[in-house]
Amino acid sequence: MSDLFGSDKQAKENNYNASSIEVLEGLEPVRKRPGMYIGGTDERALHHLCGEILDNSMDEAVAGHADWIEIGLDANYGLTIKDNGRGIPVDEHPKYPGKSALEVILTTLHSGGKFSGKSYETSGGLHGVGISVVNALSDEMWVEVARNKNLYRQNFSRGKATSKLEDLGTVSNRRGTTVYFHPDPEIFGEKAHFKPGWLFQIARSKAYLYSGVEIRWKCDPSIIPEGSPAKEEAVFHFPGGLNDFLEATLKKRGTIIPGSFHGKANLPDGEGRVEYAITWPNDAEGFSHTYCNTVPTPMGGTHESGLRIALSRGLRNYAEMTGNKKAGIITADDIMNGAAVILSVFIKDPQFQGQTKEKLVTSSVSKWVDAAIKDAFDLFLSSNPGASNQLLHAIIERAEERQNRKKDRLQARKSATQRLRLPGKLADCSRKDSDDTELFIVEGDSAGGSAKQGRNRETQAILPLRGKILNVVSATKDKIRANQEIQDLIQALGCGSGKDFDIDKLRYERIIIMTDADVDGAHIASLLITFFYTQMRPLVEQGHLYLAQPPLYRLVSGTLSAYAMDDSHKDELMQSTFKGKSKIDISRFKGLGEMPAKQLKETTMDPASRTLLRVTLPDAAAIHALSDDSEEAENPLEIASNSNEDLDDLVDRLMGKNAEKRFQFIQDNAEFANDIDI
Repeated sequence: MSDLFGSDKQAKENNYNASSIEVLEGLEPVRKRPGMYIGGTDERALHHLCGEILDNSMDEAVAGHADWIEIGLDANYGLTIKDNGRGIPVDEHPKYPGKSALEVILTTLHSGGKFSGKSYETSGGLHGVGISVVNALSDEMWVEVARNKNLYRQNFSRGKATSKLEDLGTVSNRRGTTVYFHPDPEIFGEKAHFKPGWLFQIARSKAYLYSGVEIRWKCDPSIIPEGSPAKEEAVFHFPGGLNDFLEATLKKRGTIIPGSFHGKANLPDGEGRVEYAITWPNDAEGFSHTYCNTVPTPMGGTHESGLRIALSRGLRNYAEMTGNKKAGIITADDIMNGAAVILSVFIKDPQFQGQTKEKLVTSSVSKWVDAAIKDAFDLFLSSNPGASNQLLHAIIERAEERQNRKKDRLQARKSATQRLRLPGKLADCSRKDSDDTELFIVEGDSAGGSAKQGRNRETQAILPLRGKILNVVSATKDKIRANQEIQDLIQALGCGSGKDFDIDKLRYERIIIMTDADVDGAHIASLLITFFYTQMRPLVEQGHLYLAQPPLYRLVSGTLSAYAMDDSHKDELMQSTFKGKSKIDISRFKGLGEMPAKQLKETTMDPASRTLLRVTLPDAAAIHALSDDSEEAENPLEIASNSNEDLDDLVDRLMGKNAEKRFQFIQDNAEFANDIDI
């Protein structure tokens, strides 16, 4: 028997040779791993394709070369975006004989006119992958370029040119670029298609972001659902820019100050410009929409940090000038929480977190925005003393409420600690109040041991759970009460559950689910999220629940080391950080329990170096997207967590007792699943 296994092993080793090494050419990597380039293959990733093309036209407008953009959606859900800019160059590329610059841009990653800064001072697309990625993920695409009074056309499909560049002759009254594409159903699924309402709102928001552009919208009426915000035709042009955007978003809601603090300013040393519109609604239901080079940055970033600094410093200075001594308790969160903020920066060579550009990370932008806005805010406050005093008093009230809540939580924590019988396996933190404290929920004593060694004892507590907890959706109340793991968790948090839940008694600021980066870990995490959603929903709604992101691999070459979150991240590191390295040691972590405490701390627990995902309730559009006959969300730019009935139904379908509902969901959505671990 040992000889049989030995010969089989030898055969596998002999079969592993140079022919086993797969080389992906052209745009094949994009089709193989679309998530690396557009964040996945779901509905939001699909609409990201529109953003990539639209951003190119917006870059032409912002650079002063175009003043209108047309967006059209046809009955087959194919999208056309046209501008009157300079047009993509069509002459032969010097590095690719026989190929036009147009074909190189459409079929080659990291090609474009935005790397050197000679063609565009500021732009949204910087990696040179946008339009080529759209080509790779479209089953049909064509581009027409009107340049130097001549019209050219070339066809593409799935990342490759399907025709030569064709000269269509002279055109005297036309210039710019027209791009048509249809997303590939092999990538996104047969049922996936553009939502007219989403695209309509995206088009309108882009017009707000740059007051010098007119955006023209057309959509085939046969594909506009009843109740959708999309129109058959519309023209967007907003001379007031972001302030028009703010007024349209707030509608008739009352504000603490009349109007808003808004304006435009150049950044120091000619580094770009910033535009802003801010006010404070009476109901304290605020929002923050931030952009860089017209690209949405939903996770904020350094431009938002600069604004926070400018506003908090300016308001404190005004309080000091007017002799208000209470302002010393004000923090930036007191000012920003409840504020309605729209912020847009245009800068050279921005650095984003990831290809989908959700967060701006260019460090110098923070001080630039602070410097550009601070003087304007100081002038705004001093010129409007009545409104400024109203704002100052309202912010001080919020700060006092925050302090009172903190005192109440501190007292509640002390009382709860004295009153509760905390689980024996809970390694509690030493800090007496809940501010900046964390409870890590880990699977098993082995992972718990590593976590206890790697934690900050003052602020980080560890609660190991044994195996997979109960599925509370399909369990009876008696079974939930009898489950020791769930009762240990409820006791550790100290805030009760179900009807007895009290968020003010929560003993920790952050609850972090830290499971292995495998299928079992994902299952445990889903069961825990289900428990929190059904038994402690306000905890999720108020942003206290997080998922840790432990790495799956460690790569080492000499003194160089890095961690990879998954296979695609590992491949990316191999092509970037470790490119050209001759000997690379790749180790796969089997579980958190086998990870040394030092590495667990460095990668997953230390706030300075870790990555956390906040668990939030999905917006209405994301929930409706799981149903074919549902209406579209009214506004994809705003989070709408008011669809509790839809979400409850979804949780019941996925986690409830009715197996037929779950089976039906799997059948309906199986085509969208990829990279399944079986």
